[in-house]
Amino acid sequence: MRTRLISIRMGSLMSGLLLALSVTALAVAPQASAATGVAAVAEALKEGPVYVDPRAEAQLPPAEAEALAQKIKDAGKPVFVAVLPATAEFPEDKVLGAVRTETGITGLYAIRLGDGFKAGADRAVMPANAVRNLTDAVKTGAPVDATTQLNTFVDQALSQARGSAPASWGSTGADEGAPVGGLIALGAVAVIGGGGAYALVRRNRKQKEEIRREAIERLGVVVDEDITAFGEELERLDFHPGEPGADDAMRKDYEQGLDSYDKAKQIMGSVQYPDEVKGVTQALEDGRYALARLDARRQGKPVPERRSPCFFDPRHGPSSEDATWAPAGGTSRTVPVCTADAVRLRDGLDPAVRTVETEHGPRPYYDAGPAYGPWAGGYFGGGILPGLLAGTMLGSMMSSPAYAADYGGGTGSGFEGGDVSGADFNPSDFGGGGFDGGGGFDGGGGF
Repeated sequence: MRTRLISIRMGSLMSGLLLALSVTALAVAPQASAATGVAAVAEALKEGPVYVDPRAEAQLPPAEAEALAQKIKDAGKPVFVAVLPATAEFPEDKVLGAVRTETGITGLYAIRLGDGFKAGADRAVMPANAVRNLTDAVKTGAPVDATTQLNTFVDQALSQARGSAPASWGSTGADEGAPVGGLIALGAVAVIGGGGAYALVRRNRKQKEEIRREAIERLGVVVDEDITAFGEELERLDFHPGEPGADDAMRKDYEQGLDSYDKAKQIMGSVQYPDEVKGVTQALEDGRYALARLDARRQGKPVPERRSPCFFDPRHGPSSEDATWAPAGGTSRTVPVCTADAVRLRDGLDPAVRTVETEHGPRPYYDAGPAYGPWAGGYFGGGILPGLLAGTMLGSMMSSPAYAADYGGGTGSGFEGGDVSGADFNPSDFGGGGFDGGGGFDGGGGF
């Protein structure tokens, strides 16, 4: 009786594991599909890094295609390659963006269309300039066969692409003849491990989204204050284009100030990622310089040179000189300052530093956390920001890889290489331009 119960229980366990295995196999195995054209390309690229249209197999035979795919898989990078015939179903000006949209995975995409070649990448994976330069390199000189061209491109791209291979490229099953026990164990591990990995990915993405939302909320308060202050500055000038003594240069400065004001409000109204706030503060800084020019012209003074804003508070306007200053407990450095703060420093007084609210009360913006990096980056561009913030909390945080991941790092997308982002990508990274078989400079990847 005891033996029979054990047998029944083992049979139930085996049935459960086999059911789990069948579900797993259905989830990862390539499915038969009636998809054609771009849809067929996308479905294949979700399963593996290389797709060759049956009509283009002469260009990249199966053995070469498999070797190229294995190279990409071994590197674990989100690099996708398609070899397609030059037919009407793959229009030159749209096929690259269409494949990226249908595949829905953040990555670097390269397409050999007939004898032509083109590539594009999400900025989180590779900057547009890098894609353009790599594309130019493989298209320069005499035309080459698809195997040579694609391997050359992939070899260079794998060392530069960021991110990881998508999870959908995982193993589709075991070799024929594998023991049933091994298959059952593999199925159980896949179900458990796959569920755990999915939960972990979801948790990490949720945490990042929470960080981004909180950062945007904090930035919104500071930026709204800046926009309001700029609007008040416009009112204080009380300039009228038709007033006595007004000339075209003054009117142009005033118009630029108004345009900057409107642009700052428009950008802030559509911000979705912290890094996009740079555009707001850049617009405000352009506007403040325009108003400084206008004020000088009205007073009959020389037009001031373009300088960085006051380091202590950009609302003070363009700096008038450089001064030596050190944060509490930090080393001295040279910072751009307005006239009023320069006087304070010379008198041994503290400058009028911009403070922001934190959980510990008001703090200088450079000691208030990483959320204010994009705000400062828009004001102090051109590579001077790291030196200004060295030794401060914000400067230390901005130098870490986590900062780039959580606050945009200039990608402005929130997705990393290999992430499933669907159609959420910048179309300018994949659109426009045609395919060229090589020779000459035609804009590289067309981006």
